[in-house]
Amino acid sequence: MSRHSQNSRSTFRRGAVAAAVCAQVLGPLYCEQALAESKIAFDIPVQPLNQALVAFGKQSGRQVLYRTEMSADLRSQPVKGRYTVGEAAELLLGGAPLKAVVTDNGAITLERRPTPAKPAPTGEVSGAATLQKVTVTAKPEIPLDSPYNTSYTRSDATTATKMDTPVMETPYSVAVLTQQVLRDQQVIRVEDAIQNVAGVQSSWTNGGSSDVFIMRGFQNTNLYRDGFLLPSVLGGGSTKQQTANIERIEVLKGPGSILFGRNEPGGVINMVTKRPLATPYYSLQQQFGSFDLYRTTADATGPITKDDSLLYRVNLSYEGANSFRDFVKTDTVFLAPSLTWNLSPQTQFNVDIQYQHFDDTNDSGIPPIGNRPAPVPINRQTGEPLNNKNKGDRTYFGFNWSHTFNDDWKLTHRFGTEFLDQYSDFTFFFTPATLDGNLVNLNSDFSNGGSRGFNNAVTHQQQYYTTLNLTGKFDTGPVSHQMFWGFDYFMFDNQDATGCCAAYPIGGTFNVFRPVYQSSLPFIPQVPTSDYSQEWYGLYFQDQIKLPFNIYGNVGVRYDNASSRNNANGVYSDDDHVSPRGGLLWRPVQWLSLYGSYSENFGPSNSLFNFPGQTLLPPQLANQWELGTKTEFFDGRLTASFAYFDLTKTNVPVPDPVIPNLQRTVGEQESRGYEIEVAGQILPGWSVIGAYTNLAYANINKDVGFDGGPGNTGNRMFNAPRNFGSLWSTYEFQTGDLQGLRFGGGIRAASQAQGTNENTFQLPGYVTFNLMAAYSMKVAGSRLTLQLNADNLLDHTYYRGTNTGQMIGVAPPRTFLGSVRVEF
Repeated sequence: MSRHSQNSRSTFRRGAVAAAVCAQVLGPLYCEQALAESKIAFDIPVQPLNQALVAFGKQSGRQVLYRTEMSADLRSQPVKGRYTVGEAAELLLGGAPLKAVVTDNGAITLERRPTPAKPAPTGEVSGAATLQKVTVTAKPEIPLDSPYNTSYTRSDATTATKMDTPVMETPYSVAVLTQQVLRDQQVIRVEDAIQNVAGVQSSWTNGGSSDVFIMRGFQNTNLYRDGFLLPSVLGGGSTKQQTANIERIEVLKGPGSILFGRNEPGGVINMVTKRPLATPYYSLQQQFGSFDLYRTTADATGPITKDDSLLYRVNLSYEGANSFRDFVKTDTVFLAPSLTWNLSPQTQFNVDIQYQHFDDTNDSGIPPIGNRPAPVPINRQTGEPLNNKNKGDRTYFGFNWSHTFNDDWKLTHRFGTEFLDQYSDFTFFFTPATLDGNLVNLNSDFSNGGSRGFNNAVTHQQQYYTTLNLTGKFDTGPVSHQMFWGFDYFMFDNQDATGCCAAYPIGGTFNVFRPVYQSSLPFIPQVPTSDYSQEWYGLYFQDQIKLPFNIYGNVGVRYDNASSRNNANGVYSDDDHVSPRGGLLWRPVQWLSLYGSYSENFGPSNSLFNFPGQTLLPPQLANQWELGTKTEFFDGRLTASFAYFDLTKTNVPVPDPVIPNLQRTVGEQESRGYEIEVAGQILPGWSVIGAYTNLAYANINKDVGFDGGPGNTGNRMFNAPRNFGSLWSTYEFQTGDLQGLRFGGGIRAASQAQGTNENTFQLPGYVTFNLMAAYSMKVAGSRLTLQLNADNLLDHTYYRGTNTGQMIGVAPPRTFLGSVRVEF
């Protein structure tokens, strides 16, 4: 239940109101009193209905009572001018399926409107003026999280502030990829979706088995699910996250430590999952594509009880595929049930479970030769097929609850835990191939300085997370505050047993032009190599401020205490840090916002490699300045943004030129440039999403080589092209014989990028073209959608990126992906 504050009723002056509005809106009990009320000045712009009702309660001086789920994902109509409370309520609700009535104590309540209200009889009341007829032409909007919502844009996001905040009032750069974008592009992996976001590119590491991204020039291997950190597996490995239960993907660009703790400074990628719905919905989709790809997904949701107090949702998927790369395959099962229990209008409880079983194979990529990727067929594999697997299970369990004390105060708590058990066999190399294509296998004692060997491991990793947040709203004079206090605790524990660096035949060579794979392999014993744990807790505070003249502020600060322990070598660290953030935004007109912000980041810890007894280095830090503008047109259906940023990372570890095996934190890396994004609907049926990034500067400012020289100082950071972007557009016929037909396409492009921080080789730039066509029709009361996507239509050879060594990930050639989806 939402409840807006009530001012003294004596603030209302005597006046008149039409009998029609009185009877229909306020009810007969308060009709006589309402007739005497005069008009009040309102100024409420178009916005989410929940927020509009807050403004309505403050400006009218009335309590407004309603169930929050009634108004969820609805938008208000604008109300500007002098109106009675009844007139303003009707204008505000517009085409929403809600009506306003009055309670015995004079508060206004919202109720569902089962059928359109009949026109009230006209006439006059003694001493009252006749109200002019008001015609509402707004079309009720489909809820944002409805499976039938086809919007490419979303007006609000939670990742930037951990609150439901309009993007146009957020002084930070945030992007949202909606469900319709994911559907139109048939996104199976997060890496494919993220290409639509400016400043972010997918990359490649750990044999292609891990999600990894370059965000504003900095590598990031962490993802978040509903704000829950999913860190990369210590020492490499893991498996890519599934998207079957993803409703949308939100991206905060730049430091996010104030709300999420330790992270790389480039940004936060948060996967927002599908929630149980009160309206029953079921879908079944079968996808099939190039290289024997078959993927089946199902989605079912609805109420369990008649009063909608208990809701459920189940998402599942199965994927099996081969690959254009030799000896690579995918076999994955994913199941994600969730439950929502509405204990009362004020209290909600949610439970989520996710289970993924994966039986994949790794891809060792190809090496560089000279300053370019080896000129070999794109299917060529440098790994040994008999030493190539990535098998395991990951299980997540979490719950959260929230209680709304009143419209102004809310308490939320969340707990989550994930367990990963993985068995991985992998072939690696860490030097380029010779000009004639040879990679030298390691000797058993590393005496030949060779580069090719096996790294086989058994990994067990667990992580736990809990957070407690209190949100409060209040005014201090003309200034409105929405404050946010929080505490979080995160811990992960990792144990590895590894058989590293063996090779067979010992001291031999592998030629990438004339590969000869082994028919047998030596026994590779595994010994415990890691018993590592890390934990931190954070206390944070944030205040979202609304000032006069449409000025919005956001200020916050976080205190972190983080410790890590490696029981294998006795290294222990304990770090404390305070991270501030602040931003200011001015919205001079409804369609335009101008903002500036400053953020600091608390990054990964630095540790010495197997050198007990030494003092650990301080943690990596970063700071960012950002200026930008945001616009929205056509009642928010089309948005565009521009951002300029300058992001500097400090305390980067570099080799100590005096003492072998030690490091120093004199390294500094910096990126700066600008980003442009556009998303939404240009005309009915015509949708577009586009992004462009100019990363003019992405350099290593300070470094030290092993010889004491400048090292990589002045070099460009690896996997950071100077220019990259994408554009995607679709059109769906709205009427006529072609109604239901949707077609579109797009382009992705990037300029040349460095393969290593040493700048020893380069990845060439690329341009790819993609197409799609879909047709939806009604069949036996269900909606049937047929779809076909073609990616890399011109079959261009390009590369996903490199890891920090010499392994290059090869991108797919021309591929086709078909789909049959039934919804009912």
